Amino acid sequence: MASSLKTAEWSVYLIRCGDGTFYTGIAVDVQRRFQSHCRGRGARYTRGRGPLQLCWWTGPLTHGEALKAERRIKRWPHARKAALVDAQAQGGEPSHG
Repeated sequence: MASSLKTAEWSVYLIRCGDGTFYTGIAVDVQRRFQSHCRGRGARYTRGRGPLQLCWWTGPLTHGEALKAERRIKRWPHARKAALVDAQAQGGEPSHG
């Protein structure tokens, strides 16, 4: 990975898939990464699980912080991820867990 990406501002994001599951990922440009998922060029997990909805993201984080937050959120049960999304939708501040 280029050092410029390591020093870039990263975000952690959640995508709600059409089957109700969540996908957690990290990106420098969340909107561009989400479009990749929508075109079937994102993570294998999201392929065929549409329609996809970008429902939560946070940042800016360092690359290391984003990786740690992603790993932590991926271990959460579905209900906790849903609560995070709901809290932000109701005007809560984005948080990285």
